[in-house]
Amino acid sequence: MKQFFLLVIIVTSFSISAQTDSLQFPQDFYGIYKGDLNIVNSKGKQTIQMEFHLNKTDSIGKYQYMLVYIMKGERQERKYNLIEKDASKGEYTVDENNGILLDAKLIDNTIYSMFEVQDNILTTTERFYKDAMDFEITVTNKTHKVTTGTEGVDATEVVSYPIFAIQKAHLIKQK
Repeated sequence: MKQFFLLVIIVTSFSISAQTDSLQFPQDFYGIYKGDLNIVNSKGKQTIQMEFHLNKTDSIGKYQYMLVYIMKGERQERKYNLIEKDASKGEYTVDENNGILLDAKLIDNTIYSMFEVQDNILTTTERFYKDAMDFEITVTNKTHKVTTGTEGVDATEVVSYPIFAIQKAHLIKQK
């Protein structure tokens, strides 16, 4: 029975993967995506409206990459650009247009980025589908690290960072 469930999971994962494998980043994902952003931290859960814009610009290899947060009817727009460093290797840069440049890696129509600001480590994941995307940010503080490990000849030290905040949204592409 366990083998049957494993087979179902494997077949399903290949089926889901095949749905986005034929799509090309970024051109097949241009558009405006909208939905609710759920923010969870020690204070509880908050939900706000969110938009993500990905569009071409007049410059080759440069794309509009804008995050919009809508709180109490007020729009906060973060106008960034996504710049190709080496698209064949999935290497991009998120240019915040203020001197801040963040490395980004594209793998299987998903953009990954990790950066540190004011002792906080943020990991962003933006997974694109045909008509939607998932947006997620996890946050940890590097000063709250936990160090454990093994002893002996092959001793290994492992440092973990407890997550203290998550931002997560499933955004639908607008027609």
